[in-house]
Amino acid sequence: MRELKSSRWIVAKGLLFLMLGLLCAVLLAVEYRSLRSAALLVVAIWCFCRFYYFAFYVIERYVDPSYRFSGLVSFARYVFQRRR
Repeated sequence: MRELKSSRWIVAKGLLFLMLGLLCAVLLAVEYRSLRSAALLVVAIWCFCRFYYFAFYVIERYVDPSYRFSGLVSFARYVFQRRR
C-alpha cells in the first residue's frame, strides 16, 4: 500500500473516521438509551484518545526523542523490547 500524501485525501479520511465514530456512538445510544451507557462511551472514547496522544506524542517528545512510531503495533513492539 502506498503512503497517503494528498492533503485532500488525508482530510477526507479524517472526516470519514469522524462520521463513522459519530454513527457508531448514535447507534449505541439509540440501542441502550441510558445516560450511564452514554457517559461510559464518552469516557472510553476520551481515554482512547489520550492513550493515542501518549503513544505518539508524549513518548516521542519526552521519553525517547530518537524513536519514531509508525502505528500502534510499532508502539507495542517498542514497549515490549524496552522491557528486556
